[in-house]
Amino acid sequence: MNIIMLGAPGSGKGTQATRIADVYNIPHISTGDIFRENIKNGTELGKRAQEYMDKGELVPDEFVCDLVIDRIHHDDCANGYVLDGFPRTIPQAEIFDKAIANAGEKIDVALLMELEDEILIERMEGRRVCAKCGAGYHVKNMPSKVEGICDECGGELIIRKDDNIETFKNRLVEYNEKTAPLVPYYEKQGLVKKIDGKKGLEPCWADITGILDSLK
Repeated sequence: MNIIMLGAPGSGKGTQATRIADVYNIPHISTGDIFRENIKNGTELGKRAQEYMDKGELVPDEFVCDLVIDRIHHDDCANGYVLDGFPRTIPQAEIFDKAIANAGEKIDVALLMELEDEILIERMEGRRVCAKCGAGYHVKNMPSKVEGICDECGGELIIRKDDNIETFKNRLVEYNEKTAPLVPYYEKQGLVKKIDGKKGLEPCWADITGILDSLK
């Protein structure tokens, strides 16, 4: 089962992608993880990626797709995969579609986590992360037992730099301009299944499993 997760930053797609990977025994793949893995292992792709980064240049779409195509053909993807944060643009999607079609493969579903920008901003304002172990919390939706203290390790809960509201609003603008057009792109292929993010974690998960189980 080959899955693409769609949705704005803060919509919950990463959390649900991780759960899908665990329950359906397929890898959760993000471009950030792929970059780090290749650079760490000193692969040819990793060396090329490092060259772009060292120059302060954006990694070209074709190269990003090369990394993803290489990753989805690892042995652990034999039963499928869930892509999180890729593709980010229409050009990336077009290159990726052509590459997997040439390999006789296809995407089975694109799960769209839907949430209005106002709710995303409200959620972001309440996000906290443990400075020590990285565990995530929300002051309203998933608070720690003791305010400001991690349940897992006792570390201090902080606001990540990426969760700064102005930074987050800029990320939303970029998402709406560059990534949101992927929704109609995949709708034309009949792949999009919408999940109402306002329902909450467990109701959303129930909707997701219903969709995925119907595809088996």
